[in-house]
Amino acid sequence: MFIVTRSPAGFRNVSFVYSGDLSSFFLWCLFILSLVQNNVITGVYPASPSSWLFVVIAILATMYTRSDPSMGLIAKIQEHLPVSDSLSIQCRTVVSAVLFSTLLWFSLIFTMRLCLKQLLSYHGWMFEQHGKVSNTTKIWAVSTAMVRIFSGRQPLLYSYQGSLPNLPVPTVKDTVKRYLESARPLMSDSEYERMTTLAKEFESSLGNRLQWYLKLKAMWASNYVSDWWEEYVYLRGRGPLMVNSNYYGMDFLYVTPTPIQAARAGNTLHACLLYRRKLNREEIKPSRVPVLNVPLCAAQCERIFNTTRIPGEETDSLIHWQDSEYVAVFHRGRYFRLWLYHAGRMLSPREIEQQIQRIMDDPSPPVPGEAKLAALTAGDRIPWAQARKEFFSSGVNKRSLDCIEKAAFFVALDDDEQGMRGDDPAGNLDRYAKSLLHGKCYDRWFDKSFTVVVYKNGKNGLNAEHSWADAPIMAHVWEYVMTTDSFQLGYTEEGHCKGDVASSLPPPTRLTWDIPAECQERIERSLAVAQALADDVDFHVLPIQEFGKGAIKKCKISPDAFIQIGLQLAYYRNRGTFSLTYEASMTRLFREGRTETVRSCTSESCAFIRALEGGESKEVCRRLFRTAAEKHQHLYKMAMTGGGIDRHLFCLYLVSKYLGEESPFLKEVLSETWNLSTSQTPLQQVELFDFVNHPEYTTCGGGFGPVADDGYGVSYIIIGENMINLHISCKHSCPQTDSHKFGADIKKAMEDLLELLSPEKPDPSKAEQNHSKKSKKDL
Repeated sequence: MFIVTRSPAGFRNVSFVYSGDLSSFFLWCLFILSLVQNNVITGVYPASPSSWLFVVIAILATMYTRSDPSMGLIAKIQEHLPVSDSLSIQCRTVVSAVLFSTLLWFSLIFTMRLCLKQLLSYHGWMFEQHGKVSNTTKIWAVSTAMVRIFSGRQPLLYSYQGSLPNLPVPTVKDTVKRYLESARPLMSDSEYERMTTLAKEFESSLGNRLQWYLKLKAMWASNYVSDWWEEYVYLRGRGPLMVNSNYYGMDFLYVTPTPIQAARAGNTLHACLLYRRKLNREEIKPSRVPVLNVPLCAAQCERIFNTTRIPGEETDSLIHWQDSEYVAVFHRGRYFRLWLYHAGRMLSPREIEQQIQRIMDDPSPPVPGEAKLAALTAGDRIPWAQARKEFFSSGVNKRSLDCIEKAAFFVALDDDEQGMRGDDPAGNLDRYAKSLLHGKCYDRWFDKSFTVVVYKNGKNGLNAEHSWADAPIMAHVWEYVMTTDSFQLGYTEEGHCKGDVASSLPPPTRLTWDIPAECQERIERSLAVAQALADDVDFHVLPIQEFGKGAIKKCKISPDAFIQIGLQLAYYRNRGTFSLTYEASMTRLFREGRTETVRSCTSESCAFIRALEGGESKEVCRRLFRTAAEKHQHLYKMAMTGGGIDRHLFCLYLVSKYLGEESPFLKEVLSETWNLSTSQTPLQQVELFDFVNHPEYTTCGGGFGPVADDGYGVSYIIIGENMINLHISCKHSCPQTDSHKFGADIKKAMEDLLELLSPEKPDPSKAEQNHSKKSKKDL
């Protein structure tokens, strides 16, 4: 078993736990060779290993012409070279020249990486107006392109990690100023005056002291936010992961490649293994900002597979193993170990299908306590940590739990059918989303990095744990899996997987349990907590097919800004007030960056909505809308480039807690409720098929549960030019929220915005009158 960590320099360190299996040791040796090779390639990027030979030859060729490119350094090296006197002077000279060339090569690599880091630290290109590019940005673009050309090879997945800049720490003054600006439209005059006083007191006293400690951390940490964000926002959360933290991803909206459950599982699992193999070899192309090809941090990719969240009484922990040759499968209350490799090779899709069918044909019943065991992962964390320590720390239960936790990922074979189908396609789509979000509360292992769900009718989906990475990472994996499943692997005419089956495959192994009555009671209590939470979720998936990005772009507006202002308008109409709004933005332009908050509810958007709802003229409303859209884009760009508000304040708050200092300002800011939490899911990250020519392969995206008890969670995905999918969540227990009504409000709001912004069509009667006047004039 391999356990992997990444060093501060970006290299991967692996420890091997020998189990006595020679085949595992052989695989470990192969992996180490591959790891060393990739570490060398990544370590010298943007140069290449072959460039060392070029430098050596260049130096030796220059010396052959009786020139000294080292300005005497080669002679100095030769004087102090600890080599045998038996070597000739020529040999000593060559060895000294090679040593000098190597030192020169390392110096050039260091200089190039430093230059690349400086180039990637420039973000002025993001704030350039369309069609008005400054000379600085032009020089930056040329310099960046020259570095890429000089590298002479395609970068590996982690090649840019050592060259990415660190996330900058904003000044306290700037952050406080931006916070007060964001809070103004949500506060009365007296509330705003009080908050301004608290902010100024914080800025002039405690804030500077906390900032000093935070800058100190930023000097030695790769990212001053990410480790604290992972620990305090995710791992220290004591509530259920299900609904509150985990999120889901759906299958194609209109297409089900095969109605055979085992076959769909076979291709899906095989595609996951293909992605993992590319990941281990670092063959996945680094994600980049479109057009300019600016790289994004890939650190979150490290823990996609073979990762489990382990419960603890005070805090959870994440354990990642470098490799696992099997998956854990749940079917009808039983757990199985399904090996995905045999005789040193990966199983074909057809072989995996056969193994899945063996599991489905197994008639054995679950043992007492087994069927609902996973409810422990769906309930509160402390009871699960206590039960794990008491009942799963030794014996057969520990061995079976280890099997699940060390699996590559978890697979759930559901007995029901899902998808947008039947006489009630909209209602079935909602039930499909809820099934992926929480299932029956005991048929998903919510601690695993992700669970693949395959339904009886061939539909699939996933449920992902959130602490190890953010949704765009898992979206990249899932998009690759779905496109590989349908366009690369495919199915036979009968709907089965392609490929041959080896006759010597051992059957899947049934996991065994000995769960005492007391543990079964704990399981039932966790299940009750989880079911109450799941039953309270009001979920609605709304595919909007009447318009999309194409219509929005014709209005010369950013699609994201358009949707965000549409959400503000819908919320105002729904609740009669404005709300603190969370939009997730990524900070992966920086090393180990994750997310930042865009506070989408601004004074500009509120002014527009009041004007629109107050009956102001179209000209006034259009002007105010464009001002609000420009403000939103500016805030989003600021968040992406390290100028956000909330992560900085979050870290200052943690420093104050470490120091035992109380800050009324920070305490109040950190206790604010996000009644509208939003996120956009990226699409077409892998570009494995032509979406324009295959519009039927529309993905439905994914979503998450409500963040606030009296608020909404909204995930949206912009699909092609003519479709937007919305995933809306809230709670039945709140009488002021209704996911279906809010969905209708969002759609109506965006339709009204399009009508407002679309160019006015000329009046036919007026056009005819003008034509008649022109004709008479010509006569």
